[in-house]
Amino acid sequence: MTQLQLKYRPPGAVLRSFLRDDTSFFRGLMGPFGSGKSTGCVVDVIRRAQLQRPGIDGVRRSRWAVVRNTYPELRTTTIKTWHQWIPQTIGRWIDQGPPTHRITTADMDLEVMFIALDRPDDVGRLLSLELTGAWINEAREIPLAVVEGLTARVGRFPSAAMGGTSWSGIIADTNPPDSDHWWFKLAEEAKPEGYTFYRQPGGMDDAAENLAWLNQTPETLVLDEADPIRRAAGQGYYRRLLAGKSEEWVSVYVDGQYGFVRDGKPVYPEFSDRAHCAEFELLEAQPIYVGIDFGLTPAATFAQRTVTGQWRVHSELVSRDMGAVRFGELLRRHLSDMYPRNPIAAITGDPAGDIRSQSDESTPFLMLRAQGIDAQPANTNDPVIRREAVAGAMSRMIDGQPALLINPHCRVLRKALAGGYHYRRVQVSGDARYRDVPEKNDYSHVAEAMQYMMLGAGEGRSLIRTERKYAPRQSSAILEYDF
Repeated sequence: MTQLQLKYRPPGAVLRSFLRDDTSFFRGLMGPFGSGKSTGCVVDVIRRAQLQRPGIDGVRRSRWAVVRNTYPELRTTTIKTWHQWIPQTIGRWIDQGPPTHRITTADMDLEVMFIALDRPDDVGRLLSLELTGAWINEAREIPLAVVEGLTARVGRFPSAAMGGTSWSGIIADTNPPDSDHWWFKLAEEAKPEGYTFYRQPGGMDDAAENLAWLNQTPETLVLDEADPIRRAAGQGYYRRLLAGKSEEWVSVYVDGQYGFVRDGKPVYPEFSDRAHCAEFELLEAQPIYVGIDFGLTPAATFAQRTVTGQWRVHSELVSRDMGAVRFGELLRRHLSDMYPRNPIAAITGDPAGDIRSQSDESTPFLMLRAQGIDAQPANTNDPVIRREAVAGAMSRMIDGQPALLINPHCRVLRKALAGGYHYRRVQVSGDARYRDVPEKNDYSHVAEAMQYMMLGAGEGRSLIRTERKYAPRQSSAILEYDF
């Protein structure tokens, strides 16, 4: 029979409160790199198993699912952390289908299954399990639908005939997500009953947790956990993380703040959220310019140009898995609700939306016109000219202000301009190289809608004249920019 003894003391007040919470159905733990989140969750799984109500035969039974977004991440991080505390030699470790650790002692029977979400069969299995609890590791990578599905699967093992559960629920840990994530909405806005979110201090904070166990040497390990020398050694871990990192990266991974960390090379390095994002009033007398990007994730942007020439992007309309007809209905309603007194100057869209398919004579533009929306294709689809139509306004100043302002409510567009809309890095050795066309992702659609809007309003006109006079369109479409 397995002998299981763990010695653990929570390395901070937040972790201690997280582990002592016996009433919340969902407990979330958010903090910076190296704050001891995953270790705390490992200990919590074992502790809950040891405290479970014994069945009629005196055995405390529990079954857990540990969830991660991909199997590579599951194996290189989650399972590795688990085995640091619970070696494979304890109990029975099964490495495949899915990896499972069965630990039995004189009075405890714990089954822990490690499941990733990149295998459809395993996702189906996860959402049909009978569980006591679930641990969601790095929750910012997990869809809300999986979290919601798990709420119906925990508390179902052991059955009432076997003695039932004395505790059941979900624990989750994560590095900070951005403010559009379900974690932020639940923790900071909705705050549903039974859901408690714990937030650890930043790594450079005086109250930072787990410092005594970071960046240690044999000399510092002999000191007490609270010894200033040992904590100072731990702070060296975070000082090394700061080197060469962007302000956004440090804010998220070191300071533990909600934020967006960009990937790749941004299409608009000229953009500064601090400079280009500001509150402003809608001008009732001024017309509205609209830009549209089509596809199965259509998006639109809505802006005004002031009498001084300043562009003000007032709102956005972002969809997912939606056809042109349904999007046209949303677009028409948005215009009616948001701009009932404003004339429409131009509605400009992706020229590809005017090309008929071989199986259907209709096009997105025809579908919109059938609903009374007079949308026209942009006069070019050259990615360089589209970029410059926005970058030109972004780089100008008018009366001491940028010639382009974005309403703070345009959350997806702001993230797109901050780097969500980017050039993907090419995996080659040597100096960093990037593709010459932007990556298609959740942020590209609204960014390109804005480009079409600016083209429809006349921005980039001089570039278009130059293109027509001096170069064929094909050659300008393959220009490689290094911004």
